Amino acid sequence: MLQLFRFIAILEGISYLSLFGLSMPLKYWGKIPEPNIYVGYAHGFLFIVFVALAAVFCWQNKWNIKRFAVLFLASLLPFGTFYADKKYLKPLALT
Repeated sequence: MLQLFRFIAILEGISYLSLFGLSMPLKYWGKIPEPNIYVGYAHGFLFIVFVALAAVFCWQNKWNIKRFAVLFLASLLPFGTFYADKKYLKPLALT
C-alpha cells in the first residue's frame, strides 16, 4: 500500500506541475486548448485517488487528522506531494 501511495503522490505532483506549467500556458498563450483537457482529467483523477489513499493510509496507520490535513494541503500546493513523500512517506519505506 505504501509503494502505491508514494507512486500516486509523485504522479499527482507531476500532473499538477504539468497542468499549470505546461498545458495552461498552451491553452491561454498558445491558443491550444486540447492538452489542457487531457492533463486536467488526469490531474483530477490523480487528485481524487491521492486524497482517497491518504484517508485510507491515515486510517490504517492510525494517524491523526492533523497528518491527513498535512497530506491534503500538500495535494493543493505545487511541489507539495513531493514534500509529503520525502517527509512522511519515504521514512516509512526505509523502516
